[in-house]
Amino acid sequence: MRSKVLSVPVITKVAILSAIAFVLMFFQISLPFIAPPFYQLDLSEVAVLIGGFALGPIPGVLIEFFKNLLQVIFSGTSTAFVGDISNFIVGCAFVVPSALYYQKNKTKKGAMISLLIGTITMSLVAFISNYFVIIPAYVYFMGFDLDMIIGMGQAIFSFIDSKFMLVLCCALPFNLIKGFVVSFVVAVLYKHISPLLKR
Repeated sequence: MRSKVLSVPVITKVAILSAIAFVLMFFQISLPFIAPPFYQLDLSEVAVLIGGFALGPIPGVLIEFFKNLLQVIFSGTSTAFVGDISNFIVGCAFVVPSALYYQKNKTKKGAMISLLIGTITMSLVAFISNYFVIIPAYVYFMGFDLDMIIGMGQAIFSFIDSKFMLVLCCALPFNLIKGFVVSFVVAVLYKHISPLLKR
């Protein structure tokens, strides 16, 4: 089983999809109507999920890892690695449950359910990690003022007055939107390119 997961063809496809995901990371947009500008939406998880569906959850995690590693190597980090680690954690929370479910339910309905499971899991993990890890890490390692971060959310929704409300009203819906956008693109593309990715 391990030899199949880490076979030369699989490793080659992981490398290609990691490179594609890395390139897609450069095309980022903010959603100023829902979240502060440090939350950026990109489509790099499309390549990760397609890899996870076609090759399995372990290759999916590897694609996610190498995508972020390439980002650090070629672009450096502007967040003291906080953003990079966050991207990896949240990405894994998306691809692992999605790929695990899809491996056992390789139907159109199974794919839709797996994407929904991944979106919900990713959003919940992002909620927890933002509240307990990511925002505190920005404050500790980057020297950001917590009130300033909360204020960025308050500029969007005036009722935001705490870290919890910021994560609930900004981070959670942002990741739900990201999940649905990525899921839509994967649903459109996967069947067209999956034959090229078979082990």
